[in-house]
Amino acid sequence: MLSEQILNNHSEFLSTLRHRFLDETRVEALGKFAQIGFPTKKDEEYKYTNIKEIIEKDYNFFPKESHNITKEQLDELHLGEENFDWIVFVNGVLHKELSKISIENAEFLSFNYALNDENHKDVFDKYFNTIAAKDLAFTNLNQAYCKYGFFLKVPKNVVIEKPIHVFYLSQNQEENTFYNTRNLLIVEDGAKVEVIESHHNFDETYVFTNSVTEIFTYPNAKADWHKLQNDNDTSYLVDHTFAKQERDSLTTVNTFSFGGKIVRNNLDFIQNGSNINSFMNGITIIGKEQLVDHHTAVHHNQPNCESYQNYKGIFKDKSHGVFNGKVFVDKIAQKTNAYQQNNNVLLSEGATIDTKPQLEIFADDVKCSHGCTVGQLNEDALFYLRARGISKKEAQALLLFAFANDAMQNIDIEPLKEKISKLLTEKLEVSIEF
Repeated sequence: MLSEQILNNHSEFLSTLRHRFLDETRVEALGKFAQIGFPTKKDEEYKYTNIKEIIEKDYNFFPKESHNITKEQLDELHLGEENFDWIVFVNGVLHKELSKISIENAEFLSFNYALNDENHKDVFDKYFNTIAAKDLAFTNLNQAYCKYGFFLKVPKNVVIEKPIHVFYLSQNQEENTFYNTRNLLIVEDGAKVEVIESHHNFDETYVFTNSVTEIFTYPNAKADWHKLQNDNDTSYLVDHTFAKQERDSLTTVNTFSFGGKIVRNNLDFIQNGSNINSFMNGITIIGKEQLVDHHTAVHHNQPNCESYQNYKGIFKDKSHGVFNGKVFVDKIAQKTNAYQQNNNVLLSEGATIDTKPQLEIFADDVKCSHGCTVGQLNEDALFYLRARGISKKEAQALLLFAFANDAMQNIDIEPLKEKISKLLTEKLEVSIEF
């Protein structure tokens, strides 16, 4: 059982780390985890998502570092990224020989290196674990065991022109493997950066990734984070992303979920100033017995801010989707404009979706809307296309592509948009010319 391993392995894990300035907080976090325990279906937030399959397995906490990832394997994962930077972690270790890093005028470090660097202690004291929720099992578990991931600080008015694609790869693991990845992004006043994150398991053994990301966007800054989730059926992912924004900033988190056996995405936006824009978009298309769960929350704490959530889901076979979106509007957050929409299409009788948009509004001068739909393809539209010589399969794919397409409209990275479009057509099992 994973819970027993967690409590038994912690002393051994701490002994492998060279630094000591997080040890006390790690022990404290482990104690909180022991009190909370893993969520069950009796917990409201996990009512529709059963993680029993994940936590009943045993895992190796110390992955083998050796690998034989080839350039060809890596090329298959790229998006046509000749003009990108990319950062490759294999079995938790940053591999510069597989990476292309040309970032200038910004601080980029592997998370493990940053933890070991006394020069960054003040930065970690100021930012690390300050917006991540303190009352959740998985965030406490991550704090207790985090070692892998990256730290990026973009200084004032620095614009990083090239998107940065961060790959987390796992290979050559003979046992089920447990990763706790931790990312910290700081985008100072007037700066700009775009990050793409993807996880890939090359083994038949199971990989469980418990990831926590903290994003800080300062005044007039722009931070975009794109999650491309297209892993195999022996992969589990629980992701928590927390974004704190200051006045006049823009932050976007896009989540594209096409693979993985069980995927749980938790996304929290904290608006800490006026004239803030927060964007969340998601596309999910899964089949077989896969499960993808999106839990979002936007905290409107100041006036004259906007948030936009648009999640589309397409579910085949016996797959299961979950969407729970929350919008909180504080009593001083007048002139708030919050939009939330979740639309879903079920392609099979065995496919299911549980959706629950929520608004909690304590201000009176706001414009807030939410809604959800669950249905099948429009028969009239299918008939119209088939009457013009288009096969049923192609007609279905065209309608589904159009259904999902508007959730891609704010992607500024053209190769990423093309990759998402191609993945959509692959999942729809039909060829569509763009």
